[in-house]
Amino acid sequence: LCFATQATDNMRVLIIGAGGMLGRKLTQRLLSDGSVGGRALRYLTLADVAHPPSSSSSSPSASSPSSSSTCDIQIETVNVAAPEVCTHLVSSRPDLIFHLAAIVSGDAERNFDRGYDINMHGMIHLLDAIRHTSSSASSSSSASSTSSAVGTVTERYRPRLVFSSSTAVFGSPFPHAIPDDYVPAPLTSYGTQKLIGELLLADYTRKGFVDGIGLRLPTISVRPGLPNAAASGFFSSIIREPLVGKEALLPVLEGTRHWHASPRSAVGFLMHAATLDGDRVGPRRSINMPGISVTVTEQIEALQRVAGDGAVNRIKKQLDPFVQDMVSRWPQAFEAKRAYDLGFTADKDFDSIIRAHIEDELNGKVCH
Repeated sequence: LCFATQATDNMRVLIIGAGGMLGRKLTQRLLSDGSVGGRALRYLTLADVAHPPSSSSSSPSASSPSSSSTCDIQIETVNVAAPEVCTHLVSSRPDLIFHLAAIVSGDAERNFDRGYDINMHGMIHLLDAIRHTSSSASSSSSASSTSSAVGTVTERYRPRLVFSSSTAVFGSPFPHAIPDDYVPAPLTSYGTQKLIGELLLADYTRKGFVDGIGLRLPTISVRPGLPNAAASGFFSSIIREPLVGKEALLPVLEGTRHWHASPRSAVGFLMHAATLDGDRVGPRRSINMPGISVTVTEQIEALQRVAGDGAVNRIKKQLDPFVQDMVSRWPQAFEAKRAYDLGFTADKDFDSIIRAHIEDELNGKVCH
């Protein structure tokens, strides 16, 4: 990847949706690494509608801009549903943009307008802001060259944009494992909105406005913190809560199979996509990410192996037809050969996912 928007080796990064779980972990990884693709991370903008209080030195406070010895951090509390917000965020011409902001699956299904405002219109506003910034820079460069015999050539602004899509772009009926050439046909509003984002990303990349990579993320398990409005949230809850001595509700049948990746793997996907050679990706800009396919029963068996019967006994069955219906329309497994060929890696098994959560979030301690 050639970041051609700045004349220095300093990197400008923008994370939209930085206040969410994945955004916070990505921020920590970026600050820990201190560079992307061999370029020093110098400017980091964290944008979201809300930012959680700082819990560590690697999670900047939302109250004011901050800095480390090597990176200036700017906090923006904004909503990308407004086009002027995206224009503002892109005005600094970030080299690398992570677009993680979304109204999640269950919420997007229940709140139709809100889902389209953020998941579709937000993507359109961001892409148009990038396009107009590029056009403005090109016009300024042309004017400068015309007025001076010896002008400074400014390369066209074309950032790498990493878009967090979803396996929800696929709808049933499914093959046993979805191949890379399987046609997306979503059966939920959330999946439809994500697919629209993928198509826009591919077209704006084809036209040369942006260098986009879309990642069809598995369900991220085990998510730390409180449950969110995603219909898939229980996949994390039935592991997370029992590990700390709390009960968790299981709203689906135990034979329900699903596709998972840990937060560690998800951050790894994003970082790898940031520097992936676009020529290797080709015109099909969205990629099925690797993961682990397990049933709820297999999740619970993994929990038993890691944390014992006491943890398993805290899971209480309470069928929710809305959740069961939605989850039943999601894919269960992927071949992900293309992702592996491009260098993406995933978790070994669900036991590993649980152990990673215990190490990263519970300081290695569980309630048996």
